Amino acid sequence: MTKRSSRSEVEDLVKARYPLIYIVSHEEDRVEKSLKNMCIAREMRLESWSITEGFRVVANGSGTKEVKDPLKALEHVNRGEGKALYILRDFHPFLKEPMVVRRLRDLASSLRKTKKSIAILSPVQKIPPELEKNVAAIVDWELPTRDEVEGIARSLVPQAPPVTQQQIESDPSFMERVVEAALGLTEVEAENVFAKSMVRTHTFDIETILAEKKQIIRKSGMLEYYEQRAEFTDVGGLQEIKGWLVKRRNAFSSRARDFGLPLPKGILLIGLPGTGKSLTAKAVGALWEMPLLRLDVGKIFAGLVGSSEENMRTVIKTAEAIAPAILWIDEIEKGFSGTGSSGSSDGGTTSRVFGSFITWMQEKTSPVFVLATANDVSSLPPELLRKGRFDEIFFCDLPTREERMDIIDIHIRKKGRDSSGFDLSKLADMTTDFSGAEVEQGVIAALYDAFDSGTDVTQEGLEKTFDEIVPLAITMSEKIDRMRDWAKTRARPAGKPADEKSGWLSKHGSNVETPKGDNDRKLEL
Repeated sequence: MTKRSSRSEVEDLVKARYPLIYIVSHEEDRVEKSLKNMCIAREMRLESWSITEGFRVVANGSGTKEVKDPLKALEHVNRGEGKALYILRDFHPFLKEPMVVRRLRDLASSLRKTKKSIAILSPVQKIPPELEKNVAAIVDWELPTRDEVEGIARSLVPQAPPVTQQQIESDPSFMERVVEAALGLTEVEAENVFAKSMVRTHTFDIETILAEKKQIIRKSGMLEYYEQRAEFTDVGGLQEIKGWLVKRRNAFSSRARDFGLPLPKGILLIGLPGTGKSLTAKAVGALWEMPLLRLDVGKIFAGLVGSSEENMRTVIKTAEAIAPAILWIDEIEKGFSGTGSSGSSDGGTTSRVFGSFITWMQEKTSPVFVLATANDVSSLPPELLRKGRFDEIFFCDLPTREERMDIIDIHIRKKGRDSSGFDLSKLADMTTDFSGAEVEQGVIAALYDAFDSGTDVTQEGLEKTFDEIVPLAITMSEKIDRMRDWAKTRARPAGKPADEKSGWLSKHGSNVETPKGDNDRKLEL
């Protein structure tokens, strides 16, 4: 079923004689323009009110009336005749006044017998409990569509240099990428950023457009706009998940919709710390050229009692506002652990917030790709692992010998050295049971040693630092075995299966103590 536009929704409500309609939008002029066209087509008078200007007739009539008091404004609506729609701009602050609320309740009853409706237009949804049953409908006015955004961009093309005009005409995908980057901006924001981009770079620059979205994220306070510093080539190994992501890099385009492809929902990455889960998340933003938003679940539960649910709604609304985007939730098990005991520990707040989040994941139609990571699979709520929440669940195991060679090569080159001068094969043999993060720390430690001695990093220096590291996998061997057993039937390998086991112990002896006490614990998922 095709989603109806906001204008069509309001028109249906007016036809059905709904007395009070609440429209949520920052774009007053755009909403008013759309409702003006609706009222002209319906031969209906449209009047707009604000506390600074009073009433002015927008459609099917003319004139103004300096009625700035909110109570008198409602009286003006009550005395109005004929078919009319009254827009009350920024009326939400007055909904705290008992007299205003009472008068609105009276109007809600009397307007049903007329052909008049009130549309409260506000950037925030603030409805007092007394009016919840009287406000017949809440309409979240949609942001500009693809066609509208493209129309705004193309209106600036005649002012662009000939080179830019030629690029747009010769490469149809260029304008599509520009529109994709600008989706989620208001009409005014899109006009401004396109103009700024044209002035700054003499073309439509995607980086400039995405920077505008960064400001939206900063204002929300709940999300962090993560700068895309990681490249996809920085991720060593994990070939399965890399291939999966590369195939979906254009999955948010209109061409993919026309082909019949559904929007990707998201993926869950499970594995030991340091196996590349977070690095993959950082690299996807650069690969897909989409904003990467990092959600700290702890911020949602901070603040006053009762605000956590509102904070989650703000996160979802903000992410959808700048979509297409990637929503990255790092160590999701820490944020939503304890949902089962939430009723006795926090009044059910965690359960309610988690419930609204997974419901949104299941039903969302907006192009927000959720990328969640988890270290402890036993702490994940079972509902999160149900089919339909994520497109895939990937298990990130320790890197194989071949993958470690790739990782060592990447980190040596990232430090400005020529990796051809090192025996990567021998270094890979020395790092059996190492995670990617431990390999990186070994390279960094060798650099520190070389810097301190006044020399450059050498093969011998790397061998020395790698030999000194006790990998986390040794002290967590039981946990790794449990996670591997769990992943065999419940997750897809992110890379090649580990080809060595206890290789570090074979070189360093088997007298290393490993944790005791919970070896027989079974996962209950």
